[in-house]
Amino acid sequence: MNPARRLLLVEMVLPLGDTPHPGKMLDMTMLVSMGGQERTEVEYGSLLTKAGFRLTRVVPTSSAASIVEAVVA
Repeated sequence: MNPARRLLLVEMVLPLGDTPHPGKMLDMTMLVSMGGQERTEVEYGSLLTKAGFRLTRVVPTSSAASIVEAVVA
């Protein structure tokens, strides 16, 4: 990937703590049925770092999904 480019992910970024969010129910469903999971901003940052990216920002939208932006580290 060209270092000047951005990676954009449209995901449900889970809030920390007990804050209600629709993604938390989806997280439980994914864990039970497919072994997957939704993630917090910190978890996305860690995952992206392992893949050679740097998390630059998370942009909330009017829906439950957010835009996760990353660049080549």
